[in-house]
Amino acid sequence: MKTYFKQGSILFFFIIAVLLWLKTYSAYLIEFRLGIENGLQQFLLFLNPLSSSLFFLGIALFFKGKIQQVLLVVIQLLMSILLYANVVYYRFFDDFITIPVIMQTKTNAGQLGNSAFSLMTPYDILYFADTVLLILFLVKKWYKPSLISNRKPALIIMSAAIALFMLNLGLAEKDRPDLLTRSFDRNYLVKYLGTYNFSIYDVVQNVKSAGQRAMADTNDITEVENYIKANKVAPNPEYFGVAKGKNVIYISMESLQTFLINYELNGEEVTPFLNSLADTGEAFYFDHIYNQTGQGKTSDAEFIMDNALYPMAQGAVYVNKAQNTFQSAPAILKAKGYTSAVFHGNYKTFWNRNEMYKSMGIDRFYDAEYYSMKEEDTKNYGLKDKPFFKESMPMLEELPQPFYTRFITLSNHFPFEMDDGDTDFPPAETEDKIVNQYFQSAHYMDAALEQFFQDLKSSDLYDDTVVVLYGDHYGISENHNEAMAEIIGKEVTPFEYAQLQRVPVFIHVPGVEGGLIQSYGGQLDIRATVLHLLGLSTKEYLDFGSDLLSKEHNEIIPLRNGDFVSPDVTMIGEKMYDSQTGELVEDPDDYAHLAAKARKELEMSDQLLYKDLLRFYKPAGFESINREDYQYVKDED
Repeated sequence: MKTYFKQGSILFFFIIAVLLWLKTYSAYLIEFRLGIENGLQQFLLFLNPLSSSLFFLGIALFFKGKIQQVLLVVIQLLMSILLYANVVYYRFFDDFITIPVIMQTKTNAGQLGNSAFSLMTPYDILYFADTVLLILFLVKKWYKPSLISNRKPALIIMSAAIALFMLNLGLAEKDRPDLLTRSFDRNYLVKYLGTYNFSIYDVVQNVKSAGQRAMADTNDITEVENYIKANKVAPNPEYFGVAKGKNVIYISMESLQTFLINYELNGEEVTPFLNSLADTGEAFYFDHIYNQTGQGKTSDAEFIMDNALYPMAQGAVYVNKAQNTFQSAPAILKAKGYTSAVFHGNYKTFWNRNEMYKSMGIDRFYDAEYYSMKEEDTKNYGLKDKPFFKESMPMLEELPQPFYTRFITLSNHFPFEMDDGDTDFPPAETEDKIVNQYFQSAHYMDAALEQFFQDLKSSDLYDDTVVVLYGDHYGISENHNEAMAEIIGKEVTPFEYAQLQRVPVFIHVPGVEGGLIQSYGGQLDIRATVLHLLGLSTKEYLDFGSDLLSKEHNEIIPLRNGDFVSPDVTMIGEKMYDSQTGELVEDPDDYAHLAAKARKELEMSDQLLYKDLLRFYKPAGFESINREDYQYVKDED
């Protein structure tokens, strides 16, 4: 072996690289659920951190002396930070950090602290133990930089890293063909390529996305328009227009999952008010609606409700595409004389709402500046639900009618901890504190909703208002499956976890008898349902919703990660399960056309969004939104 491989710096380099490799592999095994199914996948999981460690740390070897020392520390630290950030993010979101997520962090800076800190443990310091070791070696001068004048070691190491990556990619493509082009699921990319390589892939995808809009033209919208209009369904004539001219109130029920409806904890109903809506026929109750949000969570749910388009696969539309052209429900209703408003007990910059709402054509935004925000009334991300609804009523009553509004609740947010005196509902009794607290915060939200409904009735708005309550996204992530198995009384398999992704939807229509609707649907279907109730046709609009009350309703429900749900089969990670029994189907190829349809719909929506194609399309009678017409500044009295 050449003499330059005998240098202490090279030996020390390999020690650092191996420590980073093994640390990353250990994190894969301990922190992430990547669905390893065979020996090849296990081998790739073990292999992929090695090429990344050699490649990125190898950059330091192109330099000498102090610069080499500093670069080794900086690169190793940055990779450790990236790994640990993914670990913490995954503990709640079951997902990996992307460039758009980092941009969201800028937008929401300072407001995510409580959730992040609750996900950290004292043992997490071990993720930086090798970094400390490296700094110690340098400070104590146990490591002296090489005086090699040529770059052969660096070139050989970089070549080896690239060769390992190509081997990795080749084996991954063999196990999952077209990995980089047809996977919507980041879990697959990390399983096959690793967190570091995924981050590079993510950067490339975002650069590519930025260029898509610039290259788009009017011809690009033709395929999307043809696809959407060929799949439109007619409204149910029994319900079309039964709420014509009525006010509309949407209520975003933070982190509420369907399993809580009619669930009793130690003999007590967790959500007695919502149960009454479900059981009495006072509202339509849809119990098979699946959460279709992505990384934007609550903001994604808002986006879906107003636009019936799929959110971004990476990041949030509210942050990354706020300047796009949209044909939102608030904008559509302007031609019918509607005033639109959003009520939210947090500040207007959270999730970039003050910018996104301009593109949506929302007339008024009542953010935290309009509320008292007393210390005893705030929790998590803003005002607690009960004072929020109570303080909102005077503002709601002053709105010109008819109005289209949304109320965004906050109290039932991870980590679900309640202040003393907010609720006397007991926690669950599992070994998982997060799950235990979830029942208390959900019960509190339910009581706040009941209070709001009573206030609506007292104000005479109730009989002239359509109220839509929807769960925005899951509350309990996959990290808590062991405790959830105790709650639901059976093992949380991948199929059962998909069932836990159901979110409750209630639609109260004045003078119309409701009841249980068990059609399979997604959050995208709510917009068409509500607009049809108001007597507005959606056939000219480019969206992907399907009226839940229509006899022709489409029951193939794509999820943002590329999976789908239908009454017959549910696809999770390309495995097909019988939707009624949860068992694997015998002939999954029989349902390949459903998977293709789900992918096609996601692709069509992504084209609309990433290329901003709605700027080339104007439905008859629709007045385009001018962002300059909207400013959300509180008038000083």
